[in-house]
Amino acid sequence: MDLQPLVVLEDDAGRCVRIACHGATLIGFEVPRGGGSFDIAAGHRDAAEITARPGSRFAIMVPFGGRIADARYRFDGHDYDLQPGAGPGQRESRHGFVRDADFAVAKLVSDARSARAILTTSIGGRPGYPFAIDLSVSFTLDDMGLALEARMRNGSDEPAPCFFGWHPYFRVSDGAADEWQLQVPARALIRTGSDMIALDGDAAYVPLDAAPPLDFRRLRLVGGSVLDQGYTGLVADTDGRIRTRLADPASGFSMTVWQERGLMHVFTGDTLKRDARRSIALEPMECMANAFNRPEWADAIRLEPGAERVFRCGIELAA
Repeated sequence: MDLQPLVVLEDDAGRCVRIACHGATLIGFEVPRGGGSFDIAAGHRDAAEITARPGSRFAIMVPFGGRIADARYRFDGHDYDLQPGAGPGQRESRHGFVRDADFAVAKLVSDARSARAILTTSIGGRPGYPFAIDLSVSFTLDDMGLALEARMRNGSDEPAPCFFGWHPYFRVSDGAADEWQLQVPARALIRTGSDMIALDGDAAYVPLDAAPPLDFRRLRLVGGSVLDQGYTGLVADTDGRIRTRLADPASGFSMTVWQERGLMHVFTGDTLKRDARRSIALEPMECMANAFNRPEWADAIRLEPGAERVFRCGIELAA
C-alpha cells in the first residue's frame, strides 16, 4: 500500500480499520478472534487494486449506486447523458463518480471510547451531471463496531439528483459463502431484466412470499444460492436500525450490516475474477439502482440548493 495514503483507526480491543484516501475505500477491518486477528473485510489487497478497483470492493457510491439505464436520465424536465458519444453496447454507467476521487482527511479524532476519521471530496462539472455536490464520509470505530455517516450537500444553485450507496464485501470465515448463513429483513425483492435494470413500474417489486428461493427473512444457509439481488420493504428493529446478518454456523461468529433506511443489495460474488464466492457483498443503499429514472424515487433523490442530506450505516460484530 506504499503508493496509497491510508487512514488507520485502532482501539484497545485489538480492532483495526484501514481506509484508503483514494475513493474513501475501506481495505481492512481486523477483529480479535481465536487468539489472533481475522479480517472480515474482503477489500483490495494492494495499491494497484485500489486504483483499478476490481469488483468495486467497499466503494463509496455517490451521487448514485448501481446502474443507470443506458447512461441517461431525466430530471426536472431536462435530459442528461452521462456518456455522450458512446455507441450501443458501450453505454454503461454505474456506482457514481467518487471511486476514483482522492479524498482529503478533514479530521482525525480519538479518545478512550472511539476513533474517528472524516474524509471529504466534491463532485461537479461532469458530462451529464452539471451539479455540485460536497461529500463528507465519517468512519467511527467504537465498542459497537464501525459506523459510517455520509453527508451530501448540494452546492449548486438548482436542485440536484443524489443518493448514497456503499459496496462492501464481507467474510465470516476462510471458507466459501455456501457455508454461511444470511438474514435479510425484507418484504420484497426487486426484479430486473438481463441488463440488471429493474422492470418498469410495479412489475419491479415482488413479494418475498412469491420467491421462496430468494427469501432470507429467517437466518438460513446461503448454500448454492446465486444472488445479485436487491431487497426492499426493509423492516427496522425497535431502535430504528435495519439489520442484515451474516453468520458462520461452524464457529458461531457473526456480523451485521445496519442502515436507517433504503434497501439492501446482496451479491454472492459469483462473477468476481478474484475469490469468487469467498465473500458476500452486503450493500446498504439509500435508493434503488436507476432511481434517477424512477418516478417513485423522485422525492428521495432530490436535493435542493444548499440542502444537506445524511445517510448512516455501519457494521456490528458479535462473537
